[in-house]
Amino acid sequence: MERKYFGTDGVRGRVGRHPITPDFVMRLGYSAGKVLALDARARSDAASRPAVLIGKDTRISGYMLEAALEAGFSAAGVDVCLVGPLPTPAVAYLTRALRLQAGIVISASHNPFYDNGIKFFSSNGVKLDDAIEGEIEAGIGAPMNCVPSADLGRARRIDDAAGRYIEFCKSTFPNELDLRGMKIVVDCAHGAAYHVAPPVFHELGADVHTIGVSPNGININEETGATSPHALSREVLAQQADLGIALDGDGDRVIMVDSQGRIYDGDPLLYATVRSRLRKGAVAGVVGTLMSNLAIEHAFAGLGIPFARADVGDRYVMEALLKKNWLYGGENSGHILCLDRHTTGDGIVSALQVLCALREEGGTLEELLGHLSLYPQVLINVPLPKEFPWKEDRGINDALRSTEAALDGEGRVLLRASGTEPLLRVMVECRDAEKAREAAERVACAVRGAVSAV
Repeated sequence: MERKYFGTDGVRGRVGRHPITPDFVMRLGYSAGKVLALDARARSDAASRPAVLIGKDTRISGYMLEAALEAGFSAAGVDVCLVGPLPTPAVAYLTRALRLQAGIVISASHNPFYDNGIKFFSSNGVKLDDAIEGEIEAGIGAPMNCVPSADLGRARRIDDAAGRYIEFCKSTFPNELDLRGMKIVVDCAHGAAYHVAPPVFHELGADVHTIGVSPNGININEETGATSPHALSREVLAQQADLGIALDGDGDRVIMVDSQGRIYDGDPLLYATVRSRLRKGAVAGVVGTLMSNLAIEHAFAGLGIPFARADVGDRYVMEALLKKNWLYGGENSGHILCLDRHTTGDGIVSALQVLCALREEGGTLEELLGHLSLYPQVLINVPLPKEFPWKEDRGINDALRSTEAALDGEGRVLLRASGTEPLLRVMVECRDAEKAREAAERVACAVRGAVSAV
């Protein structure tokens, strides 16, 4: 079934515009509650009321959407556990730990504050299957009723949710290791991790300096965090810190910075984690995406580790990992999956795995990763009207073929429509940076021309 509302990461859009409106979100909660209640009863003979957990990031619209979701679930007879602002992976963890039917996150991740979204986790702490999302979509347009008053869902707040998640994160770092003697700058992007990430690293022994920990409802991801790591780079240099850790608005991405201000995205961080695991035993394989740097693929080959590419999006990396029965994968955007530690991408946990490798090998972050030489990648985002048939456009295809021929095997070109924004992403990767820039501009110009001709 083709999904109308669910994208690669839940339902997302501009607040106040369909579908991110209170009435739609209430219907979404009601439909999800009906589907999840039926599923829960099908798995058990007990007729007890199902329950879900709702978390959110720090966007001002989260209050409104949280109330709408709560009303929808209650009308469907589903209890609601509220945890307030918490990272997306915290919701996944707590849903599983509390044995709930589902976890719901109100967040638009790395997007500006005026966007928001709703994404779901199953009882196992992984994103819902497409089939269940399809069932939820199918019920949104149906008349919205209400269970009898005695059967309405109840809401309660879990006051120790943040503390539980902090302890979980710490448990993914070896007991015999600590971070004493290390000065770390932690950038929380004024997002959901602002009150949980700093204590994790501090309680493991690090001297922690923070930025991006003063959310006001509208400054989430604003020139800070994993999508703007240069703010962290400047602060690491100013504080003369050993390294920096940047998370995004909902805490599932991580970017790191060494003491010299150099920025490391998800590709080298994944490599460091996997190489650390390899010293302790065999690694069956690693999943990247179409955007993963070719140099990383070659580096894994040098370690004798198979590498596979999935479509862009952590849900597709997860699908490939589960299909192959592998444990490690990620995206250069900073989503890293370590299925021996968590069921989903987690910025804090991923950073801890890199810090574990650093502690085991000794030295600095630049010594750990500085030998990796990534091929230059140029990414240009071109605005693209919804439903524009870019794959069939002759001008775009001609530019693509001629550009690939000009690269002559020394690089690659990737065109990909964003799953969350009205953009076509033009990416060119090549050993020669100037050649990559020129090639990306050539293709992007063809896309702009095709769009403007409509």
